[in-house]
Amino acid sequence: MSGQPQGDDEELVLSPSETMAHNSAMRISGAGRGERSTQKALASIVLGFELIIVVLIGLTVFGLGILEPRELGLYLGGGLAVLIIAGLGLMRAGRAGIVIGWVVHALMLATGIVLPMAVFVGLLFTALWIFCMVKGAQIDRARITWMESRSDSM
Repeated sequence: MSGQPQGDDEELVLSPSETMAHNSAMRISGAGRGERSTQKALASIVLGFELIIVVLIGLTVFGLGILEPRELGLYLGGGLAVLIIAGLGLMRAGRAGIVIGWVVHALMLATGIVLPMAVFVGLLFTALWIFCMVKGAQIDRARITWMESRSDSM
């Protein structure tokens, strides 16, 4: 035997770095306080990376001087960044963080009016967001089913 569990009792073994990343994402999404939601953990990860991109887009609009006054690019990027931070903060409070995430993605796509290349980035993040919402919900449903089947057998 190889020391690995066989059959239906097979358990996923994470490396130390994977464990740390998983625990951090679950903590950010509020999993430490009862509810464990893979969907919220994935949403937090996507919004966290998107925060960096939004700030860079704001700086790009400012640096290129696309808008008059120039500072408007900083205000737009900063405003969207604050909205993302609010979404991350509210991720633990019901569905508010997820709803804000959808609004952020709509606004991210709208930045294409000012900076056309932002549409490409917005589409990539929106596709990633949709994938994470669908897969996260599937994983959460499967976890609930699995937990119910374990409690029934005890």
